[in-house]
Amino acid sequence: MITLTPRRHVAWQLTLLIPVIAVLITILAGGVIFAVLGYEPLETLFEFFIKPLSQPYQFGNLMVKACPLIIIGTGLVFCYRANIWNIGAEGQLIFGALGAGLLALSFPDVTSKWFLVPMAIAAMLAGGLWAFVPAVLKVRFNTNEILVSLMLTYVAGFFLDWLVRGPWRDPMSFGFPLTPSYGDGALISGLVLPGIGRLGQLHWAVPLSFVVAFIGWFVMRHTLTGFQVRVIGNAPQAGKFAGFKPDRVTYGVLIASGGLAGLAGMIEVSANIGQLQPNVSFGYGFTAIIVVFLARLNPVAVIVAGLVVALAELGGDAAQISLGVPKVVTGVFKGILLFMLLSGETLTHYHIRFGRAQTASRKHQEG
Repeated sequence: MITLTPRRHVAWQLTLLIPVIAVLITILAGGVIFAVLGYEPLETLFEFFIKPLSQPYQFGNLMVKACPLIIIGTGLVFCYRANIWNIGAEGQLIFGALGAGLLALSFPDVTSKWFLVPMAIAAMLAGGLWAFVPAVLKVRFNTNEILVSLMLTYVAGFFLDWLVRGPWRDPMSFGFPLTPSYGDGALISGLVLPGIGRLGQLHWAVPLSFVVAFIGWFVMRHTLTGFQVRVIGNAPQAGKFAGFKPDRVTYGVLIASGGLAGLAGMIEVSANIGQLQPNVSFGYGFTAIIVVFLARLNPVAVIVAGLVVALAELGGDAAQISLGVPKVVTGVFKGILLFMLLSGETLTHYHIRFGRAQTASRKHQEG
């Protein structure tokens, strides 16, 4: 029989070391996987983690890849700190892209970049509305928000697919499931750095993602709202005794998380795609879950974690092109990393004890 006993004290050094150890173990496990598949481990690991940073412009591409992960991850931090498990950020991202896309397609002739502001608001409202569904079902009927938010992801994906193949399809797309291209006002411009110029695909939403993460940290650490989230997540009964409303926190964190996921969806389409298509995301909503746990539920650390995971994504693309490594290996990397992080979290906070289970009759006899 295996029993978990909470530790009375957890050293802060151990808390900081666990993510580092998890990453190192993941890299070692990756080397073993590459060797089993017939690839040279060191060469493949070089392609994954070093080569994507070998050229200056690739730093810009790295930050672009990390941008939606940071924004979504910041929202998920609030949910997970409140013990509300939003697994449907991918669907909320899709709905955010749809909300912003509705405005962009309705006003194709707008050229002012200020048009991005109402698009961002529409995206956050759409994403928040999609997250409101599991929130109200949890509060009213005590349904499992994990299952509801996850299932709604597929509903959102099918709804997007229907729109781009039907009502919103561009008549000039030659049968391809694409909407008309966005106007200039609905596109996020590339970012030009003074004295450096363009760094790959770097755009103006990247610094915005850093601002979002720092705002999330400030709210979590220095406001009453963040304090309520932490208390409800760590000690629900104490929160109720203090007068906090768990239902209100549930609504708040899910809607905020969905809103930020929706914002990420708007950014991904307006900065990188320029029109709606059946796939507007590369699984950012699911990958952000790994980012959040790698960051130990800290909004500022989400920036670093987002860059690390984005590096693995870019490395997977590079290894696939140069060495023919299957793209699914990147998914294996992410799965191992998540497993190691969760295992480290368990070992950090609990003593694991092994023993033989005693039957009720034996306990009675011993008593």
